[in-house]
Amino acid sequence: MKPGRTKQISFLLADGVLKPSSLFSAIEVFEKANEFYSTQGMGPYYDIQIVGSDLRQHLLNTSLVISDIKDIKSVRKTDCIIIPSFDGNDAFAIQKSGDAIAWMVAQYKEGAEIASLCTGAFLLAATGLLKGKKCSTHWMAQEAFQAMFPDLHLCTDKVITDNKGLYTAGGAMSSLNLVLYLVEKYNGREVALYCSKILQIDIDRDSQSPYMIFKGQKEHNDEEIRTMQEYIEDNIDERITVELLAQKCDMNRVVFSRRFKKATQTSPIEYIQRVKIEAAKRNLEAGRKNINEVMYSVGYTDVKAFRSTFKKVAGITPQEYKAKFGIR
Repeated sequence: MKPGRTKQISFLLADGVLKPSSLFSAIEVFEKANEFYSTQGMGPYYDIQIVGSDLRQHLLNTSLVISDIKDIKSVRKTDCIIIPSFDGNDAFAIQKSGDAIAWMVAQYKEGAEIASLCTGAFLLAATGLLKGKKCSTHWMAQEAFQAMFPDLHLCTDKVITDNKGLYTAGGAMSSLNLVLYLVEKYNGREVALYCSKILQIDIDRDSQSPYMIFKGQKEHNDEEIRTMQEYIEDNIDERITVELLAQKCDMNRVVFSRRFKKATQTSPIEYIQRVKIEAAKRNLEAGRKNINEVMYSVGYTDVKAFRSTFKKVAGITPQEYKAKFGIR
């Protein structure tokens, strides 16, 4: 596809400690897209700039200084804002970046698109623009994100979400899938494939689920529910039902399920499944058991049910997981 008007991409550096890999690797994807056009004898499509409200940007684990940052007050119009990942999940998005938040809202109203990479979703969420829309962030940041923005529809199984010019991406290197997605949207499949091949990025990955490590939420004050969580984790080889857990707490199923979800943010049946599948994943990674042996070790006797539940939780089949992560 021949480039039309140059598209301006503004990488926003707000207050907080930036993860430089998130910034520089995303910039490189857009630069490779420009490189594609140069090989065709055409000029660059992307005009890339770094903007910020605090021009003294802090970087994680490095003393590198970014000096060429434009003050957002001088940027009247841009086409796409990219929010890189920041270290930690503190309240910088709300408490320290008021100017950046106001600037993003104003730019969005003027037609700019906004994309967050990994924990950059905290800053995008603070704008209020994600209300009523699906969004994603790194799966390890799920609890912190939900605590800060309980009314948002967080989907940490998704690598990419796309809602009316607002984009979010999952964690770490999966953020590059969102940048490739934008390149494909703006420039077409051929350019995106060029970037994918040069940078060796899996262009069609759409789920974080295979990489997620489930750790049950136990930071609550319901001791009876915590005891049942521990029971599930200590008896993964048994057939555990919600009725059994409710009886152990001397509650009916409805009351127990309500209390369990309130405490853990997860339904009892989903918690049971995720604990068992997490154990199955560890066994598959070790590589010493075949699929059936792993299935029996986590309390399943029906192959079809095990495969279906495993794929629902992990995003891929047991065989695919073993091939991808198992010891060879």
